[in-house]
Amino acid sequence: MLSRRFGDFEAAEDAVQEALLAAATQWPADGVPANPRGWLIQVAARRMIERVRGEQARRRREDLVARRTPDDRRAAPAADEEYEADRDDTLTVLFLACHPSLSSASAIALTLRSVGGLTTAEIAAAFLVPEATMAQRISRAKQRIRASGVPFRMPSAEEWPGRLRSVLHVLYLIFNEGYTGTTGAGLHRVELSREAIRLARAVHALLPDDAEVAGLLALMLLIEARRPARTGPSGELVPLAEQDRSRWDGAAIAEGVALITATLSRGAVGPYQLQAAINAVHDEAAAVEETDWPQILALYGLLEHMSDNPMVTLNRAVAAAMAHGPAAGLALLDALESDGRLTGHHRLHATRAHLLEMRGDRAAAAEHYRTAARLTMSLPERHYLIGRAGRLAE
Repeated sequence: MLSRRFGDFEAAEDAVQEALLAAATQWPADGVPANPRGWLIQVAARRMIERVRGEQARRRREDLVARRTPDDRRAAPAADEEYEADRDDTLTVLFLACHPSLSSASAIALTLRSVGGLTTAEIAAAFLVPEATMAQRISRAKQRIRASGVPFRMPSAEEWPGRLRSVLHVLYLIFNEGYTGTTGAGLHRVELSREAIRLARAVHALLPDDAEVAGLLALMLLIEARRPARTGPSGELVPLAEQDRSRWDGAAIAEGVALITATLSRGAVGPYQLQAAINAVHDEAAAVEETDWPQILALYGLLEHMSDNPMVTLNRAVAAAMAHGPAAGLALLDALESDGRLTGHHRLHATRAHLLEMRGDRAAAAEHYRTAARLTMSLPERHYLIGRAGRLAE
């Protein structure tokens, strides 16, 4: 909303952060206001006015400030103006930040920060790059958006194709961070996964005939359906093979299967559709023993041809082990490890440990579980991996 009013994306983000800090200081002492959202918007708008006025005095840019400074009554609305406070600009921000003037990587990183609320460290982990590199990428993206003078509005239908790929990737990464948090004490960040699904539904409503949009929504629903069974009573991680499938969300599975079934019949198949199809095979198996691993392996093979993502190869190694034995999976892991892209990543060691355990090499499996536990930043994953190593050591 502030970006729409003032035309300065980066300054609006700073103003919102200042408003949140003010709330953290004042609300514990004064109590939460009747309209918290309106209060935050009002405070942030005042910060923006102060910023604009300071810039006017310092830089003497009267014309620019006049264009950017709205009427004071609109800039600092009353807290009870619910029609403004409740307006949802998230989808507009999503498409704006994915502007084609930015590289795909920069657009995705900026949008994860501004829309997803992910930290720089979390975004860096998703891209497998150092945190400092990601911080520079986000800073440059903000500067380029500001310099471009792009108006804050939803792009026209003709502009969507140039941004859609980045938009879908952002939603995918936000969902992944919500389903398996890279840091912290909880396995899930439900607010992120639900927001990603909400926005995916909104994009699907805009583009109902786009197969990859439908595929992404189906993928999210099919994965999210398993979340109720993914943790135990104390929040501990429960792997797929050990989950109580009666706790899976049948309605979400039915919706996801229907979406991907209809989508696959439309012709060209993309990576989100393939991932949705893989998860549909998992979700439709009444028991882990009934999982069609050869079909999953074939789908991962197709996905690997489309994507150079090492995580795809990692998952294909598991599918190969389940379909043809652990030796087949370990051979794929050896090739993956040699290219260096997952060096130091806990999932590489966790997967190797799992396949070594399947082969009966308990000591080596325990060592790799311990290595994976040291590398992960997620406490539930760490506890699970340490527990697996401990059981093998016994």
